[in-house]
Amino acid sequence: MSKLDHRIPPPVVALACAALAWGLTRLAPALALHLPHRLGIALGVAGAGLALEIWALLHFRRARTTISPLSPHKASAIVRAGPYRFTRNPMYLGMAIQLVAFCLWLANPLALIAVAVFVACITRFQIQPEERAIAAKFGESYARYRSQVRRWL
Repeated sequence: MSKLDHRIPPPVVALACAALAWGLTRLAPALALHLPHRLGIALGVAGAGLALEIWALLHFRRARTTISPLSPHKASAIVRAGPYRFTRNPMYLGMAIQLVAFCLWLANPLALIAVAVFVACITRFQIQPEERAIAAKFGESYARYRSQVRRWL
């Protein structure tokens, strides 16, 4: 267990990674790409990420379980419907997709490093501790779900 486990809200991590992406593009402006319609493409991708997050949130609400990423021990159910059929972490995946959208808008491949940092940080300091808490609470039921559905995709 780390002191950072469940300490930093995932949206804050996403915003920090967006700032990192922006900073990386400023370090290497020569790598900038010409992407026609990049704003429209980025908005479409961001919309898809947001839709995934909302879809996941609605399924948590229907199951009447906590949506707080800082309190996984308060979970009252394992949600298996909707996007949880193909990813165990659709809300984090939605954030990652939105970060990819921002990187598309920045149009600099170096910005994609921030997406990798986001995935690594969320996996280590959020998802893995959540998985331990949920496994302790739901046992074999969660183990079966984990064996059937991937962590990210």
